[in-house]
Amino acid sequence: MFMLAFLAGCSNTSSSNNGTRELKDSMGHEVNVPTTPKRVVGSYLEDYLVSVGVKPVVQWSVKNGASTQEYLKKDLKGVPTIDYALPYEAVTKAKPDLILMGTDSQVQNGKYKQYEKIAPTYVVKNDDKVGWRAQFLDVAKAVNKTAKAKQVLKKYDNKVTSARSELKQKAPNKSAAVIWVTNNQAFIVSDKSSSGTLLYDDLKLKEPSLVKEVSNKATADWSAVSLEKLAKLDADYIFLVNSDKGADMFNDPVWTNISAVKDHHVYQYGNDSSWQYKGPIAYTQMINNVLSDITK
Repeated sequence: MFMLAFLAGCSNTSSSNNGTRELKDSMGHEVNVPTTPKRVVGSYLEDYLVSVGVKPVVQWSVKNGASTQEYLKKDLKGVPTIDYALPYEAVTKAKPDLILMGTDSQVQNGKYKQYEKIAPTYVVKNDDKVGWRAQFLDVAKAVNKTAKAKQVLKKYDNKVTSARSELKQKAPNKSAAVIWVTNNQAFIVSDKSSSGTLLYDDLKLKEPSLVKEVSNKATADWSAVSLEKLAKLDADYIFLVNSDKGADMFNDPVWTNISAVKDHHVYQYGNDSSWQYKGPIAYTQMINNVLSDITK
């Protein structure tokens, strides 16, 4: 009996190391996730995964792989692309042992059952009230990397504290805005998401009144704003994500008379930068950009 008990104990230990864990996802699904997942599909969650040392088997893309998260290029070297819509055939071909979904909408209208047939499918926290840190920790929990995620956040918070102190000393009471220009149209980031969260919550830069106005009505991360509205932008600095370098708006007197433009306080970044994304890697890169631009 002792030997049987001993063997049973060994069996349970082996199961806990190589088996599954039951987790409840954000939509209430009880999911048996691998204790040590080896082939993870986590489209648009790659920053979080790479941060905790998990290299996904495919990476998010649009336009048949023409556009990817270029700022993660080195981390995702050799990882094939998958369309952002996550076609069932493409997901099946990736042979995942765990599928992570970043939004509820990705699995609605019967889609969850289809993905569930391919591999255990876990929907991470994702509503409007969920900050990136909570989402990051939920992803980490799903891949059994919570301890590593906490280390990453601690390192990040130390960097934020240092950067905030430097900005307070070298650029006190300064305001900033992030503008994305594509197809001759300007967009302003919400203060509740992406780079807006970084600038105003983490780095404590002042939020221009126009950004507040746009954010109060925002229904997405980025909101279209007319050139006439931009004329009211009272930002000391503009971080410009320029996806349309030849845009006519840059030659318009309304643009050239914006105070930050006149003062040559516009710092340009392309589609290969991290400014349109979120996560520990993206935010760390953005902090480095901010310090390099406005404290030099």
